[in-house]
Amino acid sequence: MTNTQTPAQYANWNHLYSGKVRDLYEPADGSREHLLVVTSNRVSAFDFMLEPPIPEKGAVLTALSRWWFAELGVPHHLASEGPEAPAEVADRSMVTMRLDMLPIECVVRGAITGSGYAEYRETGAVCGIELPEGLSDGDLLETPIFTPAFKAELGDHDENITFERACEIVGPEIAAELRELSLTIFTRARDLAAARGLILADTKFEFGRHPETGELILADEVLTSDSSRFWDADAYETATGTQRMQSFDKQIVRDWLSANWNKQGEPPVLPDEIVERTRARYLELFTRLTGNEHLA
Repeated sequence: MTNTQTPAQYANWNHLYSGKVRDLYEPADGSREHLLVVTSNRVSAFDFMLEPPIPEKGAVLTALSRWWFAELGVPHHLASEGPEAPAEVADRSMVTMRLDMLPIECVVRGAITGSGYAEYRETGAVCGIELPEGLSDGDLLETPIFTPAFKAELGDHDENITFERACEIVGPEIAAELRELSLTIFTRARDLAAARGLILADTKFEFGRHPETGELILADEVLTSDSSRFWDADAYETATGTQRMQSFDKQIVRDWLSANWNKQGEPPVLPDEIVERTRARYLELFTRLTGNEHLA
């Protein structure tokens, strides 16, 4: 994956790690209780970092995660006290508890699409869960399913796994608790989204364990455009084919690249129109879910 970005440096924080979108920092004083999670405006597709970034993307993802953490009523990693985030990134960063993160991505699917649909077409199942015959791309499932993935190293793709394999990785008790928590959170979020004219098709959660109590804590981003598929309920009912599944994410970028790049060499620079349409799509989801026109 191409990425030439150099992480920024902030007073009182030392850079620890960078992913596709987020940069992690730890306190410069050597304390181990907190992390700073800074969400960038970077955008990637087909394993390439793209130019230019999407304005306000980091702030939108951060604000939406904060909103969901407050709405869901489950233990989460936002720190109630601790060091302050740097002023220059206060709108797109979170100071969190430092957790022992689990190597499982907790994917919940309320619809069959994406990699899940591809697997279903080949095997009739997703992550070992048998599904009814004759499902089409985008069909809603009668009951959401827990389809975990094993977190890959940076630059690699996560691996869809069975629940039995998740039990081998984290232990049966923890795996069962992850499944129950994930399905509970998904159901709450799905119902809240439905009240706002949105379908939560699927999402992924990440959990860590509190280093002292062992409690499972919801971490990372949650129910954002980058971690979830949200569809417009009216469009889903009236449109056909893939038009019924227009997500509030970077699909605009993927579609433009597919039409204008053969995936050989470096990708082209995104046109201003594509950047602005993508920015507007991210903001639209935030506004529809939270009812707020502005991020602050």
